[in-house]
Amino acid sequence: MSILAQNKFLLSSRSHVNPCSTPIPRRVFYCIANSTVNVAAGATTTNPKHADGQLLIEREVISPTPLTLVNSSTYYSVLNDPSLRSTWSHRAWVASGCTTVLVSLAKSIVGAASSHIWLEPALAALVGYILADLGSGVYHWGIDNYGNVSTPIFGTQIEAFQGHHKWPWTITKRQFANNMYALARAVTFAVLPVSLAFDDPILHGFVGVCSGCIMFSQQFHAWAHGKKSELPPLVVAMQDAGLLVSRRQHSAHHRPPYNNNYCIVSGIWNKILDETKVFEALEMILFFKLGVRPRSWTEPNSAWTEETEIIEQTTAH
Repeated sequence: MSILAQNKFLLSSRSHVNPCSTPIPRRVFYCIANSTVNVAAGATTTNPKHADGQLLIEREVISPTPLTLVNSSTYYSVLNDPSLRSTWSHRAWVASGCTTVLVSLAKSIVGAASSHIWLEPALAALVGYILADLGSGVYHWGIDNYGNVSTPIFGTQIEAFQGHHKWPWTITKRQFANNMYALARAVTFAVLPVSLAFDDPILHGFVGVCSGCIMFSQQFHAWAHGKKSELPPLVVAMQDAGLLVSRRQHSAHHRPPYNNNYCIVSGIWNKILDETKVFEALEMILFFKLGVRPRSWTEPNSAWTEETEIIEQTTAH
C-alpha cells in the first residue's frame, strides 16, 4: 500500500515463470442480462443456452504470473532515483505528525495520572491499535480495487498502489521520511484539532495509538517487504510475535489472485476478513448496486505483474 507514486522505471523485457508456481483457482462474479454467472475452479460448464436467472458455471484456472527480471543497471538507477529520497518538506511533515501523536499520548498519560484511572485509557489504546489494522485493510482494499489516476483526491494514491504491485521492492529503497510524510500530513490535520480541543485521557489513548499506528503503517509495510537479515532484531521479534504484519503474511498479498491480506499494521484482521469473505461480499454489493467491478475480479495483467529485482554481481579475477 504505497502512498507515494512509484516511478515507471524502464525495465528489462526479459521474463520467466516461477517454477514453484501452480495454477491458481479463481472465482469471478459478473452479470449477463439478468443472470448471475459464477466462474469457479473445478466446476463443469452447463448448457450455454440458459434462461434468465439460471446459474452458469464454468471452469477457469489462472496460470502462474510471469515475473520480469530487472537487470543490475536498472536496479542501481532505482537506488539513485531522486524520488526515493527524503526532502526537508517530507521531514517537516513527519516531525509534525510525530509531534501531534506524542501530544495526544502525553495528554492521555497526564490525564490518567491526575485522575488515577489507567485501565480505561489502556483499553482505549488497545482498541485503537486493533482498529488501525482494520482501517488499513479497508483502505488498502478500496485503493487496490477501485478508481484510477483521474479519481478526485485519491487518484495519485490509486496509481501508487498499482505501481507498488508492479515494483513492490522499491518501497524498501525509499528513505524514511519519503515513505511516511503523506500519512504524517494527514494525521497532523486530523489529530491536531482533537489534541487542542479535548483533554479526555480515554479519548487521547485511543486517538494517539490509532493515529500513530496508521501513520507508521507505511514503515510497517516497508519492513514486511524487507529481508530478515537486514531488519532490526526488535522489528523481526515484533513480526514473529504478530505485533507487526509479518513478511510471510504480506507476501501472500503480492501473489495471485491479489485479493487477500490487505491489512498492514499487525495483520491480525487478515485471517478473519479473508475467511469470512467480507471484502468479497462488499464487492458483490458494490457490483449489483453500482455496476462497478473490482480489479481483483480481472485476471492480472501487466499492471499487476511483479517485476522482480535481480542484482547481477561480478567478481574480480
